[in-house]
Amino acid sequence: MSVLTAPWFYWSVIIAIGLPTTLVLLTELQHTLKRRGSFLAKPVGLLRSVIVPLGALLLLLVETTDINLETTGVRILTTVLGVCVLAMVLSGVSATVFQGAPAGSWRRRMPSIFIDVARFAIIAVGVAIIFAYVWGANVGGLFTALGVSSIVLGLTLQNSVGQIISGLLLLFEQPFQLGDWVKTTAARGQVVEVNWRATHINTGSGLEIIPNSVLAGQAFANLSRPPGEYTITVTTKFAGTDAPDSVCALLNSVAANLPHLHPDGSPVVNASTSTDYTVTIPIRSPSDDVSARSTFQRWLWYASRRAGLHLDGVDDGFSTDARCVEALRKIAPMLHASSSDMEVLLPKVKLVRYGDSEKVQNFGEVPDRISFLIAGRVRVMVTGPDGGSIPVTTLAEGDFIGQTALIREPVNASAYAVGEVTALQIDRDALESFVFRRPELLQDLSRAIDERRSHAQAAAAGEAPAPDTATG
Repeated sequence: MSVLTAPWFYWSVIIAIGLPTTLVLLTELQHTLKRRGSFLAKPVGLLRSVIVPLGALLLLLVETTDINLETTGVRILTTVLGVCVLAMVLSGVSATVFQGAPAGSWRRRMPSIFIDVARFAIIAVGVAIIFAYVWGANVGGLFTALGVSSIVLGLTLQNSVGQIISGLLLLFEQPFQLGDWVKTTAARGQVVEVNWRATHINTGSGLEIIPNSVLAGQAFANLSRPPGEYTITVTTKFAGTDAPDSVCALLNSVAANLPHLHPDGSPVVNASTSTDYTVTIPIRSPSDDVSARSTFQRWLWYASRRAGLHLDGVDDGFSTDARCVEALRKIAPMLHASSSDMEVLLPKVKLVRYGDSEKVQNFGEVPDRISFLIAGRVRVMVTGPDGGSIPVTTLAEGDFIGQTALIREPVNASAYAVGEVTALQIDRDALESFVFRRPELLQDLSRAIDERRSHAQAAAAGEAPAPDTATG
């Protein structure tokens, strides 16, 4: 018999040419999918590496040899090939239907248990087909038994199954996501885990585990939706002698400087009575609630005393003559001041305090006084090209801020308190007459203005590292 007329010849040629060609094409397809970041790269890789070679081997055994299809070796090879095809189908369905689903679609909201059940059903059908067609097994009776058992089990556990289904429907609707803050009748906190049975909420003092069926049967609030709409309301009380407009301006100023303030929002102040005021502050996230309230209350305590207002009806007696004299003595060498000079300055100075991280100086403002640091530290910051804050220097005891008050120019940096800061403030008018009689002090201030301006410009441009400390 001629080789060309042999039954195995054409199959051998087809396999010899088709196998490498198919592998090359699938390799290029897999590399393209990987470059695009497609989830289909994994099932294509399985097809190239396993399924195509096994299929070629099975064809080679069946079509080019006299091996019977009923032999154990061929059945095992066919079973392995069927399992690999089943794995590729599962991977492909998962990649196309769920992993590649757009955000917010029903496919993305599908609970994982539904996906697991679908995978189990595909596996069961695939295994049944393999056993039926490869090994000749009768699987009809097995499916009948499973169906009857499922009915009996469903009737027995209908209450429990009903709760699970209601929880799964809640997951499918997905009224909240991981990281959202929710408020229920039992807890208020952040959602850290959601599974087919329960939702785990971090309340800050522990983990509250609420069954999904309970959540599905009650009303609850998602504090994180819509985003950026969460606000806090703080109630304060001032003395009846404090001017309401001055109090409202102070409350608005303190709230506007909070780091937790939403960038697209602004605080709203209302006077409930002549002594009671409420401040509504939009913040970035419900997670900032406690921190924002605490920071606002701390800063308001310091700001009200600096403004001469009476928070909770309490007067501030910090800036006494004795404390001011002691503070003047500390800065006397810097001012080149004598004892008589300090007596002249004493009625014109004021001792104030700032809370930790409170803004001491605003970028672009024209200071109306110079503040000398008596205790604590102040960090000077500028805004970089990318909009972030860049440290310029850290001022310590004996330094001063607001040096441009004398030349009436806006400052080119912001300043923040590091810990509690005590400063002695001297008004511009009082300092002007004092400086003009002391050329040495005027030179010191001029040099400080030039140095700090150059440091701020260099830091903002990223041309030089910010120094750790600076002196005035």
